[in-house]
Order: sequence, then structure tokens, then C-alpha cells
Amino acid sequence: MGTEIRNGKEKAKTKTSSMQSFLRTFLISFIVFVVLCTPGLAIFGEVADFNPFDPDGDNLVLEEHLDAIVDEDSPFFEAFKDKKRVNILLLGVNGNLTDTIMVASFDTKAKHMDLISIPRDTYFHRSGYNGDGENKINAAYRGNPVNTAKAVSEILLGMPINYYAVIDYDGVETIVDSMGGVPMDIEFNMKYTDPYDTPPLVINIPKGPQVLDGEHAVQFLRYRKGYTEGDIGRVKAQQVFMKSAFRQCLSFQLPKIAKTVFNNVESDITIGKATSLATKAMGISGEDIQTYLLPGTPLPDAPYFVIPDAEGTAEMINQIYSIEPKNTTEDEAGE
Repeated sequence: MGTEIRNGKEKAKTKTSSMQSFLRTFLISFIVFVVLCTPGLAIFGEVADFNPFDPDGDNLVLEEHLDAIVDEDSPFFEAFKDKKRVNILLLGVNGNLTDTIMVASFDTKAKHMDLISIPRDTYFHRSGYNGDGENKINAAYRGNPVNTAKAVSEILLGMPINYYAVIDYDGVETIVDSMGGVPMDIEFNMKYTDPYDTPPLVINIPKGPQVLDGEHAVQFLRYRKGYTEGDIGRVKAQQVFMKSAFRQCLSFQLPKIAKTVFNNVESDITIGKATSLATKAMGISGEDIQTYLLPGTPLPDAPYFVIPDAEGTAEMINQIYSIEPKNTTEDEAGE
């Protein structure tokens, strides 16, 4: 396959890809942080409906704008209604656009989490918007997570979206620094420069064991060259980083870390709901987290739409919603 985008466009694509990878990693970290680390966060409020992400009460609440079950005509209506799942929309934003769109679907009975990535270029027609860029799902946001929630629910054949979390990458350095850095053993010298980034990106992390501060953690997450397995190698490295970050999160001033996260994330998840999720997530491990990419066909020509595959999406949702608890007999006995 030949080169599709050249010169400046190729640089822009590289920059966007690294940003998406970075945001994707932090979004996964955020949702697992909320689910696994919440029991110690009750100090931030004495009532279950307190929202630590929104102490002033300014954030939108999805349940006030969306029905719990979005589409009664969906072929998965019964599954959506009966399954004990909580679906959280995770958005990495850049201005009025979403660079990263994910749904974290947590099965509270099976103790299993599925992460569905929605390509930002996914075609999604919006009535009254005729420009090519306006018909990409990343343009639906416009500063309002409800807009993206509705679009994602439709793309996912009526899957309900219960909560949302919105971040940008400006506060990640502060979050990592608040946990005292992240211990890592860097396997090789990481050096990379992108003068086209704004500001220019300079990555320089030496080989060996060290504690990555916020600045170097961001560099590590954005590094994408030099892995022998290519993108798979980068994903594995990010997984190692997240595991180390979670260990550090649990051992180093959790309330301070939580406050920093709360100051850099917009969400409608309350203390009561987060605590409930954390309680149900007791015992979950990395083996209980499965990742998916929305089935679709990327078009080779500008504006490079990704055309969603409804049949493939149905197969994906059927797989996700068919997961059964590991110990059904014991679960039923306890009900």
C-alpha cells in the first residue's frame, strides 16, 4: 500500500496518532482509577450524590438528557435492559472536537470491563451539517458531551450511555507528579523529535530503571518509534506503565492524587456511583479487561471517513453482552 499522505499532512497524521495514543492510555487509566481506587475517596463528600468532579454543580448530567435505554427498536433492547452493565463514555477533547472516543462497559455481575474505541473519523451524518468534517463523529461534541453520547449510542445500535468523563492532556503532568512519579525500567534509549508539533515535541528518556516525572511520563506515553513489534510493542509498554501507575496510586497519598484527577476531569460520576462501582469491581484483574475497535471500513481518499459496519458492530455487541459470570452457581446462590 502506497503512502497516502505526504510531507506536512504526514507529519500532521503522526502528531494526531501520538496524541490519540496518549489520550487513549490516560482515559483507560482514568476509568480503572475510578473503579478501583474510589473506596478511599469518601472524604470528599458526606453524601452519595456529591460529585467530586463538579463541586459547583455546573456539569451536565447525562441521565437528565438521555433515556436509560436509548432505542427500543434496537435488536439488543432486551440485553441492554436486563444486563447488569454500566457504560461510561470517555472523551479526550481538543477544543470543540474529540480526539479520542471510548466507551468503558463494565459488567458488574461478571466483573468484566470492555473498552470500545470509536475512530474519530467515523462517518456520522448530522441533520443540518453538510460539510465533510461536520459529518465525522468527532465533530458532534461542540463542547457538550450529550451530543457525543447520542451519536455514540446510535453508532452502537442503541447501547445506553450512563455516564461520561471528559479530559484534555494539559493536566496529565500534574496528575503524575501528584503521585510522586511512576517507577519504570526503560528497556532502551527513547529519543524522538517532532519539530512540527506545537510546541515542538522532544523525547529524551535514557535506558534503565527510574521514576518518570510528569513531563517524562507524557514523553513515554507519546513515544511511538523504535518498538520491534511496532504498535503492539507500544501498547504493551503503555500497559506496563499503567500497572506501575496503579501500584503507585494505591501506595502514595491517594486523596491528593484523587483531588488532582478531579481538578482535571469533567464527569457526572458521583461519589455514590463510583463507590458502588468500586465495590462491585473488587477482584477484577487485567485479564478481565477486553478492548475492541468499532468495526468499519476506512476510505482511502479525503476526508478519510471510516464507514461503520453495522453487521460487524452487532457481532461485537453480541460478544460483549454474552459474557457470563465466572461462577454462575455461586452468584445465583448469593442473590
